[in-house]
Amino acid sequence: MVEVRYQDGVELPDCKLWLDPHKAKPLAFVSHAHADHLARHAEAVLTPATAVLMRARLGGKRVMHQVPYGLPIDMNQFRLTLLSAGHITGSAQIFLESEAGSLLYTGDFKLRDSRSTQPCQWRKAETLIMETTFGLPKYCLPPTEETLAAIVAFCQETLAEGATPVLFAYALGKAQEISWVLLENGLIPILPPSTYRMTSLCAELQPGFPMGFLPLSHPRPSNGVLVMPPGRQTWAALKEVHPRRTAILTGWAMDPGAKYRHRCDAAFPLSDHADYPDLLRYVEWVQPRRVLTLHGFASAFAADLRARGVEAWALSENDQLQFML
Repeated sequence: MVEVRYQDGVELPDCKLWLDPHKAKPLAFVSHAHADHLARHAEAVLTPATAVLMRARLGGKRVMHQVPYGLPIDMNQFRLTLLSAGHITGSAQIFLESEAGSLLYTGDFKLRDSRSTQPCQWRKAETLIMETTFGLPKYCLPPTEETLAAIVAFCQETLAEGATPVLFAYALGKAQEISWVLLENGLIPILPPSTYRMTSLCAELQPGFPMGFLPLSHPRPSNGVLVMPPGRQTWAALKEVHPRRTAILTGWAMDPGAKYRHRCDAAFPLSDHADYPDLLRYVEWVQPRRVLTLHGFASAFAADLRARGVEAWALSENDQLQFML
């Protein structure tokens, strides 16, 4: 099997490659352009779309090995193929093959279809390293179209009452998904500078992305919906917006009281991560000899897999003390 090490990040020593490390490395695979997956690496393996978004978010100069989905390349005696992760624009998984065996690393991924990302792909592999953000049985998300319809209804009802709808969504990923849906339904997304910049780039990268979203500086139309990143700065910017109704868009809306924790009028379970049933489904598809879990409920999900007869251990939690990789 391919050797895997974990110490402040996932390392494949035989390939001289790190997988989404938080700190700068000589050579790293960057699965997507969310800030917690970016660092100033000397060299990066990534999709062309992620390269564009990484330059915009991080700046600096580095060697970028831009690899389109499905096109194998050889590197350090391994064959590497990037597969769509279905997470955000440009997001990728990496599939590696060598004489030692095969390995699939998901990064953040989801199986549910969305408008603003390509569908998730997969390959069978001996070793599966997967993120397990929603790795508990209680995290079973409702159908996406049902959630989106509820968000649109919230906005329409708010506007009918003479108030401004405010949707809290991260600047890259969820903001593009909900902007697409709002435009489909005759509503105009109003975006702050960081979100407007990311959405403009994503629209250039993805043919068919609907236009019509506006910057926050533009006079607000009667059918305008504010799409803002969550955080203190956003709340400060909303002081002059009255009356308003707010909603948080997050998979954690499945938890009781989510809207109160986020100080919102509503919470909708819209997520760009795989939920628990999809995590199990993905393991069934890949048919790995071992599963190594990361993030979220990594230890609990690994224990669940072991109970189902699958060799599984958490990389990012105490399980690593029980299992020599």
